Amino acid sequence: MKRSILLLALCVAVALAGCGCGSGGSDESTATAQKTKPEVVVPKGPPPKKLVVKDLEEGTGAEAKAYDLVTVQYVGVNYKSGREFDSSWSRGEPFGFNLGAGEVIKGWDRGLMGMKVGGRRELIIPPALAYGEASTGSIPPNETLVFVVDLVSAK
Repeated sequence: MKRSILLLALCVAVALAGCGCGSGGSDESTATAQKTKPEVVVPKGPPPKKLVVKDLEEGTGAEAKAYDLVTVQYVGVNYKSGREFDSSWSRGEPFGFNLGAGEVIKGWDRGLMGMKVGGRRELIIPPALAYGEASTGSIPPNETLVFVVDLVSAK
């Protein structure tokens, strides 16, 4: 009897793991839900003049492509000061937008293209692909920005 219950419990666990258990289908990764807020480390030296895209963790889910509705968790810091200026993690909810539709800064539209769900990517975005000469919130004019972005979903 004990053996049958244990076998049944094991079968249920395997079935639940296989179905994704409400994860929203194959476009989302449960691995992303297990991640924690990253610490963003600004590289030493002068800021790059071109967009820098670096995968910190390769995702295994769907690949984000133009006009997909993507959902991300992110942290952004100023390159010069290393101070955080924004974070979806701090607000307690991910951020969604249409990739490549001009709803976010150009550095995000370009830098997140091709990223796979479940991945974590670092973007170093020069002012021309961020806010340029404009100042917004705690971001001064002509600031290079550093983001660590987790891709939660792409549909």
